[in-house]
Amino acid sequence: MNKKLIKWFEDAWYSEMYISAWFMPLSMLYVDAVRLRRFAYRVGIKKKTKLPVPVIIVGNITVGGTGKTPLVVWMAEFLRQQGYKPGVISRGYAGAKDRSGPQLVTAESDPAVVGDEPVLLARRCGCPVAIGRDRPAAAKHLLANHHCDVIISDDGLQHYALERDIEIVVIDGQRRFGNGYCLPVGPLREPPERIKQVDLVVVNSPLELLEGEVPMQCVGQQLVNLKTGESRPLTEFKGVAVHAVAAIGNPKRFFNQLAGAGLVCETHAFPDHHPLSAADLQFKEQRPLVMTEKDAVKCAAFAADDFWYLPIDAELPEAFSQQLLKLLKTKTHG
Repeated sequence: MNKKLIKWFEDAWYSEMYISAWFMPLSMLYVDAVRLRRFAYRVGIKKKTKLPVPVIIVGNITVGGTGKTPLVVWMAEFLRQQGYKPGVISRGYAGAKDRSGPQLVTAESDPAVVGDEPVLLARRCGCPVAIGRDRPAAAKHLLANHHCDVIISDDGLQHYALERDIEIVVIDGQRRFGNGYCLPVGPLREPPERIKQVDLVVVNSPLELLEGEVPMQCVGQQLVNLKTGESRPLTEFKGVAVHAVAAIGNPKRFFNQLAGAGLVCETHAFPDHHPLSAADLQFKEQRPLVMTEKDAVKCAAFAADDFWYLPIDAELPEAFSQQLLKLLKTKTHG
């Protein structure tokens, strides 16, 4: 889709901009199709795959990034600390289109083949990662090659072919549900009522919290040089003019984070999962370049001396940890 058209839709979804009523019938048809599909899985018309280990889905009901990946990284580390052996599955967006079947991902995998997020997950989670458009197949492939006792699915809330034990929805605390409509009139993949059916609702950087919602903060304290691995406090870049680059679902969140730390940013937003090239990052003004960690995995091969990325860590309250453990025990042991 044309970039300007995508931008127009996104502006309309998250503002008071009027959208023609011509799109409303399409939205109504979309909602009917979503509900019919869920019904088909619920009554067994469409088959679901039950795995021999618990499955935790971390997803969202809106288009675009909400902060799922930092939460998946946090959960993998937390569960390992609790004695579990987690594995992570992902679709592998923006990987090679001719990729056949599920495959394992390592920290050295090529993001052009397997996708940028899976490589990031393999580097940060400290546990096995597998990708596949068929999530049940990806999970089975992971279990066949590793002794995992719990599966975390990065995204996949709407992929009902994989039976799940726990569902966690992540909400962008700044944008929430936009205008509240489903595609194409609004940003919702499913009606807002879907939120009431999940086990946990996590809000990334909330402006406010509704009853039952859990706050999550995504914190970045250090910039890391792509070429040398050198780490510097983000505070050292306060007042420095930089090129800020992001090819993620919500670039504005990243740019605001840098600006909040005092960096003077000339921003460059690209579509989510855009395969960044050296040509994309040649700008007129010579300044340090700061990008997201997800984008950094695609740029290491051609990084210049002044290329930096910002690793992000999720921070969650202790109550969330306890809720997660309780759900994992009760839903998998009756």
